[in-house]
Amino acid sequence: MGRGAAPWPGAGVLVAGLTLAVCAAATGCGTPAPGGGPTPTPAPATTAVRPEQLCERTVAYWARRLLEGDSYGDYQSMGLSNRQYDILRAVLEEARRVNARQGPGRAREPIDRQVRAACARAYRDGGPTAGPWG
Repeated sequence: MGRGAAPWPGAGVLVAGLTLAVCAAATGCGTPAPGGGPTPTPAPATTAVRPEQLCERTVAYWARRLLEGDSYGDYQSMGLSNRQYDILRAVLEEARRVNARQGPGRAREPIDRQVRAACARAYRDGGPTAGPWG
């Protein structure tokens, strides 16, 4: 058998068949639809999280935890950017004032609203150029 030759005569057909099978299984190409045409490949679901949504989720989470007395490293170990940490500090300061006057139940109420507004302002021009942690 020479160099580059298939180990047996039907190897090329086998490779072509496997390629087609993988293609059909992965994307539905070549699979007939009920109407007779090829099955369209579905568009990928959009699951991207906008920067302001990421900000809201992470900052509100940490605001609640820190309000309850949890302590946790610095802002980087929390997964926050400097911008998000500034929002956290401002929201937490207000929540602690409310907590001192009215108790923890009332202090948690404005966290989501304040975080949502602050994150919307912080990211109104879009996200940072270096990823969501900016």
